[in-house]
Amino acid sequence: MLRLIFSLGLLLLSGNILAEEAKGTQDSLQIIGQMVNWAGVGSSVVLLIGAWLLLKFVDNLVEELCVAFASSRLTIQRLNAFFHFFIYFIAVVGVLLLSFDFNRQLLAVIGGGLAVSIGFASRDLLASIVSGIMIVFDRPFQVGDRVSFGDQYGDVLQIGLRSVKLRTLDDSIVTIPNNLFLNDVSSSANFGVLDMQIETDFYIGVNEDAALARQLVREAAVISLYIYLPKPIIVNVEQVVLDSTVALRVRLKAYVLDTHYEKRFTTDITLRVLDAFKQHHIQIPALRHQSL
Repeated sequence: MLRLIFSLGLLLLSGNILAEEAKGTQDSLQIIGQMVNWAGVGSSVVLLIGAWLLLKFVDNLVEELCVAFASSRLTIQRLNAFFHFFIYFIAVVGVLLLSFDFNRQLLAVIGGGLAVSIGFASRDLLASIVSGIMIVFDRPFQVGDRVSFGDQYGDVLQIGLRSVKLRTLDDSIVTIPNNLFLNDVSSSANFGVLDMQIETDFYIGVNEDAALARQLVREAAVISLYIYLPKPIIVNVEQVVLDSTVALRVRLKAYVLDTHYEKRFTTDITLRVLDAFKQHHIQIPALRHQSL
């Protein structure tokens, strides 16, 4: 009997608490409903649509400017990133000012709601927004840079409030949340400039003429259409073990004039070097093929 009375008491107490919470929630919704400026809601929608159209127009204009002024492409893209953040800020502030008549009660209700939302539902989103702001000002990489992050490699298209968009070399668009960049290592191959160093390896037999091979690789780089000559061209030769066979590795370090030409550059160099090796009878290593 005592257990039954105790259980009934807990049930009644829980019912009163839930009723009070429901009443508090209903009162909060009524307060917000009374303080919403319904006439300004329509203006807020127009503002958001206008901001979206403006960003679309500017993005299209930026693409045309990058083609017309290729040497200033990275600067134009960085300015566009800052412009995006500015429009986002103006749109958010404008919607709040147009849609609500702010007073002490409304601020208290909104503050409580934001505290709960930030604490539970919006934790990752807030972390990504803060990370996006840190990326813009700390600049581990910039819009237009060719970066490597995890198993992704490509050009930074956009640094947004929530994520970074990359275009990979196979023309896929990859979206990475901003907060991931705070904990993992990212690498920028060109960091704000158009040219970028590229390494290309060639392997020859250990008894081949290494000096001649080194000269041929350097000549192939010098006459390439995509070489950036103001930067140095380095060719190193090293003895390595390749598939249980001793070989010579000829490594070219040269700069491509634009990151967009990375694959064209490596293809051009490879074809020229292979043709030169063939003309001078320089053989590749004779690898051992062991059967299991």
